[in-house]
Amino acid sequence: MIETKLYYRNFMGPIGDLTLISDGHSLIEIKFGPVTNTVNSNKPILLETEKQLSEYFKKERKVFSIKLDPIGTEFQLTVWNKLLQIPYGETISYQELASRIGKKNASRAVGNANGKNPIPIIIPCHRVIRKNGSFGGYAGGLKVKKYLLELEK
Repeated sequence: MIETKLYYRNFMGPIGDLTLISDGHSLIEIKFGPVTNTVNSNKPILLETEKQLSEYFKKERKVFSIKLDPIGTEFQLTVWNKLLQIPYGETISYQELASRIGKKNASRAVGNANGKNPIPIIIPCHRVIRKNGSFGGYAGGLKVKKYLLELEK
């Protein structure tokens, strides 16, 4: 296995600390909370991600244009790519997301893939809610999911 050097940048936003992680060319992950024992990198991809997230949180950006390279299974990548097609300010159900990938009876598997999204906010898994309108889960916590949905109203 080839080891890839990773670069980190801590970003403080209105939802708390986020850690942006890159392979130097693409954004591969956003973690909620700071990653300790790392040095902030000034890699252009990380600086651009920080800039675009800042614009998003100020309601100056609705669409991200960051090169992404999330790591996951083929099924997860299919789900995450479909998440990118949910417009700013809109929500869909897990069942609807399953239908959109051609697997209408796979809402539970879609929910699991959604929960493993390594690039939250930019790959907008927060825009998926339960069929009954309740939030479901969110890696950053339901308070953060609610904040993001309110921000996009």
